[in-house]
Amino acid sequence: MVFGSGLSMYLLTSVVPLYLAANGSGGIGAGLSTAAMMFSAVAVELLVPRMLARWGHRVVLGLGLILLGAPSLALLATASLPVVLAVCIVRGAGLAILVVGAVALVADLTPAARRGEALGVYGVAVGAPAVIGLPLGVYLTHEIGFGALFVLAAVTSLAGLVTLTGLPAAVSAEGQHVQVLGGVRRSGLLMPTLVFAAVTVAAGISVTFLPLAVAGGKQSMVATALLLQAIAAPAARWLAGRYADRIGPAKLLAPALIFAAVGAGSLVFLPSAVAILIGSTCFGIGFGAAQNLTLTLMYNRVDRSRYGQVSALWNLAYDGGWGAGALIFGAVVGGAGFPVAFALTAAVVAVGVVPAIRAAR
Repeated sequence: MVFGSGLSMYLLTSVVPLYLAANGSGGIGAGLSTAAMMFSAVAVELLVPRMLARWGHRVVLGLGLILLGAPSLALLATASLPVVLAVCIVRGAGLAILVVGAVALVADLTPAARRGEALGVYGVAVGAPAVIGLPLGVYLTHEIGFGALFVLAAVTSLAGLVTLTGLPAAVSAEGQHVQVLGGVRRSGLLMPTLVFAAVTVAAGISVTFLPLAVAGGKQSMVATALLLQAIAAPAARWLAGRYADRIGPAKLLAPALIFAAVGAGSLVFLPSAVAILIGSTCFGIGFGAAQNLTLTLMYNRVDRSRYGQVSALWNLAYDGGWGAGALIFGAVVGGAGFPVAFALTAAVVAVGVVPAIRAAR
C-alpha cells in the first residue's frame, strides 16, 4: 500500500511543476502547486488521529488511496492553474491520511527496542517509490507525455486498495490522544518537529525547482541527481534506524543535518554537474537520516496513547516545510536568482544543527 501510494506521489512531484511551466504558469505556478498539496496535507493531518480512532485503519487508509490517485485523471483535461491547484489540494488530503495512518500503525505494531529499525524498514518502503518515481517522472515526460503519466499515477495509488484486507482494521483506541497540538512542548516533541521542518524546507525546494534551475538540455543529469538523492535517502534512513536503536537518535541528528546543509548549499554552484550530483547525494543522506532520527526521538519521548499525535506532528513538519519552502523559494528566485535562493535554503537547514547538538548533550 505504501509503495503504490508513494509511487503515485513521486511520479508527479517534479512533473506537475514542469506541466504548469510548460503551459505558461512559470515558477510561481510551480511553487503554488507544491505548496497547495502540502498545505492541504497539513490541514488534514490534524484530523487523521481522530479519523483513525473513529473509523479504523482500513476505511481511512482506503479513503486516502482514492483521494491521492483519482484526481490525477482530471489533469488530462486541462492545465488551467486553478484546476491543477484543486487537484493538488485533494491529493494532499489523501497523502496526509496515508502517511499519518501508515507510520502510526508501524510504530504500534513493533517493539520499542527495535522501533528505529522498524521505522527504517518503513522508510525503505516509502523511499523506494522516490528512487523510481522522481527520476522516472521527469524522464517519461519526454518519452510518453504528461497524459500517460497522469493515468499511471492514478493507477498506482488505486491499486493499493487490494492490500486493505491484509491490514488490521484498527489498533486499540482506548485512551488514544487525538489532539495533535496538545501538550507538544511539555512532551519534548517541539524541538524535533521544528528541526525536521527545517530539513523538509530544502527537500521541497530541491525536487520542485532543480528541474527548472537547469537548462532543458541537461534534464537527464537532473534525473540522475534526483535518482541519487532518492537512493541515498531510504538507505540512510534504514542505517540511521539501526544505529539509533544502539546509541540513541539524538547523537546522530546533528551529523545528519550537516550532511543535509552541505548538500543544499552545493546547489549554489549551478550549473556544475559535479555540484548537483554530489550535493543531491549528500542531501539525500542527511534528509533520510533526519527522517528516521527525528521520528524515533519523538516516539521515544511519549507513551503509546500519543503515537497518532507523533505521526501527525512529524508529517505536519514534513509537509508544512515542503510546501512553505516551495512557495517562498518560488517568490525569492524571481528576484534573487537560483544561487542566492539555494544558499538561503542551506542556511535554514544549518540553523537546525544548534538545537540538535543540545539534544545530544
